[in-house]
Amino acid sequence: MNKINIKEIVENLVDTFLYAGKVSLELRKKGLTKEIKSDNTPVSNGDLEVNKIITKKILNLTPSIPIISEETSDNKSLKDLNNFWLIDPIDGTYDYINNLDEFTINAGLIIDKQPAAGLIYAPAKKRMFYSYGNDLAFELLDGKPIKLNHTNKFNKDEIKFVSYSNKIKPEIEKIHKKLNVKKLTKMKSSLKFCVIASGEYDGYVAEPRACEWDIAAGHAILKHSGG
Repeated sequence: MNKINIKEIVENLVDTFLYAGKVSLELRKKGLTKEIKSDNTPVSNGDLEVNKIITKKILNLTPSIPIISEETSDNKSLKDLNNFWLIDPIDGTYDYINNLDEFTINAGLIIDKQPAAGLIYAPAKKRMFYSYGNDLAFELLDGKPIKLNHTNKFNKDEIKFVSYSNKIKPEIEKIHKKLNVKKLTKMKSSLKFCVIASGEYDGYVAEPRACEWDIAAGHAILKHSGG
């Protein structure tokens, strides 16, 4: 594959993510059409429209890199890809269709099977995160990129974790106790990765239940923030 400018690609995608987020909220305000997929998870016209917006821009920027999205069948059967995009157009569809705020729009770029870049936007919270290399993770605040460094705010006497649920499984509770976790906050979607990357929280423990498109973008952002 020809050498690509990952920074340029990511920065070119930020406005597309902000636009896709605006569309997702507008569609929700009008009233979403919903259906249940074969894996018993919900999907809405908002998921599909965001998917269309994001994939169109990514195809334009990196036509030679395959895209794997939760909401399309393209490339899902391919094995041993080294370079590819992983997209989850709406992570946290339950929150999205139920007028809650923690859903996110996600894309992760994998190069040589490693997280090379990530973009996560939480439209209802107006929080945009992105990264494109080690020590190059940012949150966009008032139109300006603010560098993330999750180690800046660590306080070993006040360890704060996020959790997918209020019902903590015994094996996870055991890890929390071992790590001396003092505070636990329930949070949905890949926003969890971002608030750890920003230093607002210190960690997250979960059993392996997510798909790769659920974690690719967050993996990149957290890794590139020093996490």
